[in-house]
Amino acid sequence: MSLRQFEYALAVAEAGSVTAAAELMHVAQPSMSQQIRNLERELGVTLFARTPTGLVPTVVGRAFLREAEVAVSASRRARATARAGADELVGELVVAAQMGFGTRQLPGVLSMLRRRFPRLEVTVFEEPSSAELERLCRQGVLDLALMAACERGPADAHHLGYEEFVVVLGAGHRLRTVDRVELRELAGESWVRFDRDSALDGVLTGVLRDNELTSTTAARVSQTATAVRWAAHGLGVTLVPASAVPHGAEHLARPVVPVVSQPVVAVVRQDAGPAETALLELLREQSWHTPAQSWVTPPSTTNSVPAA
Repeated sequence: MSLRQFEYALAVAEAGSVTAAAELMHVAQPSMSQQIRNLERELGVTLFARTPTGLVPTVVGRAFLREAEVAVSASRRARATARAGADELVGELVVAAQMGFGTRQLPGVLSMLRRRFPRLEVTVFEEPSSAELERLCRQGVLDLALMAACERGPADAHHLGYEEFVVVLGAGHRLRTVDRVELRELAGESWVRFDRDSALDGVLTGVLRDNELTSTTAARVSQTATAVRWAAHGLGVTLVPASAVPHGAEHLARPVVPVVSQPVVAVVRQDAGPAETALLELLREQSWHTPAQSWVTPPSTTNSVPAA
């Protein structure tokens, strides 16, 4: 087995077909097909199943791909470290953020990082599930993650500030005239919610429970921008981090009482290199919300650790 075969398998999983993956990797389709067959033959398993919508990983294929992702990421970091000079850094930096976190800060920070290291390739994605973020951190796939809570120690976790949550109301909502919405006033509302295993839906579930609010679910979505847009059209209200409210929709957002907030923790991989260190310092320089102590989500619900 080779790392190139791992990369091909990951590309097929991402693209859903050998042909599309071959185009993505800039190789001939027959060559990629042969490499995938050789890999499956050597492993003695079937990695992909053919469906009407394309190739999808089998159960054992998904398990293999998780480990392949770790190996490929480690290889890229090793190459980057070997090629990095004193004044130049090349390679790939993989950053993940809990959905809705750092939406306001990350674009500017990453732009500054790229200006400092123009040959650095930065891959950024949002992850809805805090459990999946934890898993990716443990696997070593991520160079830096922004999240509300983690099980890592102070050497790896750095407290940046807080994300305050706001409720987004429709244009004609009865509470649009108030500056701050009391949560009890939202009893009986229909909600635009997030996928059940997402961290954002976990926050809303806790808010509804702790404030004894009755509610109905109008819809479930996967992205904060979609939730805000649907709430703006009156489908229901939604609860999102304040920095995740898109430009132009700020007039529909209201802080809530009691205040709902979560800590923002930057978790860097062990033995962090100059790129991770530079990114962390840039994040520290940004403006993060700092609520009064009474606003902070209780430690029993966030499981966050004190961080450096």
